[in-house]
Amino acid sequence: MDDILTIENVGLTYQSAAHETEALRDISLRVKEGEFVAIVGPSGCGKTTVLSLAAGLLKPTAGSIRLGGKEITGTSGEVGYMLQSDNLFAWRTILQNVTLGLEVQKKNTPENIEYAKQLLQKYGLGDFIKAHPRQLSGGMRQRAALIRTLAFRPKLLLLDEPFSALDFQTRLSVCDDVYAIIREEKKTALLVTHDISEAVSLADRIVVLSARPATVKRIYTLDIDRPTPLKRREDPAFSGWFDKVWKEVGA
Repeated sequence: MDDILTIENVGLTYQSAAHETEALRDISLRVKEGEFVAIVGPSGCGKTTVLSLAAGLLKPTAGSIRLGGKEITGTSGEVGYMLQSDNLFAWRTILQNVTLGLEVQKKNTPENIEYAKQLLQKYGLGDFIKAHPRQLSGGMRQRAALIRTLAFRPKLLLLDEPFSALDFQTRLSVCDDVYAIIREEKKTALLVTHDISEAVSLADRIVVLSARPATVKRIYTLDIDRPTPLKRREDPAFSGWFDKVWKEVGA
């Protein structure tokens, strides 16, 4: 598989009038096509900063970041970003919410709108196209938010703790939903999470960052061969991986 995202020796220092703060130091990471990679680390270490760099929202002060071999110089439709909140607008229908990104990027062609409708139908929201967000459960809203991100066919999905606003039971169900959609659509995903069990249940590889200034402490390749995150949690190897990653994060 080819590398979709290449982060090489990246550093980021925030400058202010009074002082400077080094957030990231010499970060290197390669994410292959179709891979699901999770980033974990201590609170405030800069996990979301890595996503912001990959999205082109920030520019590194050292090193380089490439998407499909091309230097990232700003935001583009090739990267989809899914946030902690679903950010669905109450006054827009589900279809109108899902096609919002297409409107912003001036890509709301009949073909792309039809593709968005097909995604909604395929993933159980076809009957809710004309509904408003308040009529959907939390899990369904997150599914709609993911479909909104997929509608413009990004090469890379960035997931910033997308399940953290949900209660535990809903979270488990939505994890399964999102994982299934990402796998079915053959997308490449980079997830930031503070929940180690979530990382172990979802990812092919887990990147552990150190405390700020963040460096890559360890990268784990998981070998739990189960079809869904919930089944992974039931696997005997799950607790062993959880302990290993948890100790690395806290070390």
